[in-house]
Amino acid sequence: MQADTTADQLISTLWHLAGQAPDALGQLSFSNLARQLPSQFQVGALASATIGAQALAAAEFWRLRGGRRQSVALDQRHALAIFRSERYLLIDGKPPADPWSPIAGYYQAGDGLWIQLHTNFPHHRDGVLRVLQCAGHRAAVAAAIAGWQASELDARLAQEGMVAALVRSPDEWLAHPQAAAIASLPLFEIERVADSVPELPQPGQRPLSGVRVLDLSRVIAAPVAGRTLAQHGAEVLAIGAAHLPNIPTLVIDNGRGKRAAQLDLRSEAGRQGLRELIRGADVFLHAYRPGALAALGFSSEELQALRPGLVEVRLSAYGHAGPWAERRGFDSLVQSATGIAWEAGRAAGSDQPGKLPCQALDHATGYLAAFCAIAALQRRATEGGGWRARVSLAQTGRWLQSMPRLADGLQQADLGAAEVDQWRQTMASSYGEISAVAPAEHMSETPPHFDLPPSALDAYEASWQQD
Repeated sequence: MQADTTADQLISTLWHLAGQAPDALGQLSFSNLARQLPSQFQVGALASATIGAQALAAAEFWRLRGGRRQSVALDQRHALAIFRSERYLLIDGKPPADPWSPIAGYYQAGDGLWIQLHTNFPHHRDGVLRVLQCAGHRAAVAAAIAGWQASELDARLAQEGMVAALVRSPDEWLAHPQAAAIASLPLFEIERVADSVPELPQPGQRPLSGVRVLDLSRVIAAPVAGRTLAQHGAEVLAIGAAHLPNIPTLVIDNGRGKRAAQLDLRSEAGRQGLRELIRGADVFLHAYRPGALAALGFSSEELQALRPGLVEVRLSAYGHAGPWAERRGFDSLVQSATGIAWEAGRAAGSDQPGKLPCQALDHATGYLAAFCAIAALQRRATEGGGWRARVSLAQTGRWLQSMPRLADGLQQADLGAAEVDQWRQTMASSYGEISAVAPAEHMSETPPHFDLPPSALDAYEASWQQD
């Protein structure tokens, strides 16, 4: 299979799985499909297909609302640039501070196997150091891990609620019960969970004008979904809390187009505030572990009772089924656990783990979540009903692993600064002048753009704008 045909095949798969009208596919065109980032994995096709799917869905939803049919074009190199948009963020012309923890990364345990630590949040770093009983610098951590069996340390850290991953080979992952659990799932699910009357928004200037989105998420994947809905005109309200850690670079890059406010869901006042917001929402996007929101009184059934016809979009690390359904995880950890890091290292001629050339699972899953949200809004408009969509990093990773490898993938040219600069946009913000990669899709009638700069996490009241 050639790389320049894979994106077309992937978009057809996504379109069919979402139940979309096949005649619309003729409105989408790709360019630069033969060029991707250095990797044997088809990250270029993954970027083109997932970004293209949500853009085409937005175009079709706008047409359903009374707009004209339009063309959608996507340059794969631009798609890859926004697939690692957090790397290209500039504030007043300078890159922000590196958010990566000095002790995060790969370590070899006493049995010769590798384990990856993810310690970018302070409580995760401190928890790992408590388990290891060592000082917080890399040499001390390496020495402590050398005294463990990798699988035992992986299990202990998971038991303590920390985030780490044993680096498995693809075959070792396939033998794992969690791999079997997600193998029984489709790439994503869009299911009707309640009955309600159809809701077709009035015609608007943009595909998602008048659509209200609650975004309860952090880091990359789900925030990318919220950012994507914002670029098509949705009113996106990002809800966080003062006690929850965050990564400033990602807050800024993924906060474009959103208003940000805070509610403490540990308190009844905070939960009541969220209930009021849900009653006015169209989409409820979150990346809480399965069961976590239900424990706070926000199960799917309770959400539909609060707001009949709500579209709920759930994003998780390892899927909603199986023994790891509630396991914490991030993109790079899923790469390690599922065999991607092992295979990437071997392809590079190293005995150490490797990695994808971008956080491809995060970004692809974020765009898939946005695609599911728009597809569910379309179904609500034509059929009625409340809807729930579910995606996960591991299911996206499984899809990527199912694609043929590129024999010359590691020889592909990386993105250079001059190439990225042609896709930059700047905006003034409370953080300074922001320079970031603009949306990759070109839509002939409703060009995607951000109406708002990223804001501080407590910049707005937790309320909807008045019509």
